[in-house]
Amino acid sequence: MTLDRAVMAFAGAMILLSLLLTAFVSPLFVWFTAFIGVNLIQSSFTGFCPAAIVFRKLGLKAGCAFE
Repeated sequence: MTLDRAVMAFAGAMILLSLLLTAFVSPLFVWFTAFIGVNLIQSSFTGFCPAAIVFRKLGLKAGCAFE
């Protein structure tokens, strides 16, 4: 698995988790979903992604998006 795919899988899992938390725990967890969306948008413009940094330290090789 490349770094790009790991970041996309992690973001998707976090969005699904936040939606479940919003539906079953508290509607305020919608702010977690919004935070994830804002982080995805800022990383597309700046190239800075905290999840990518963590996955790179775990030894995943960069794909074309995080070279």
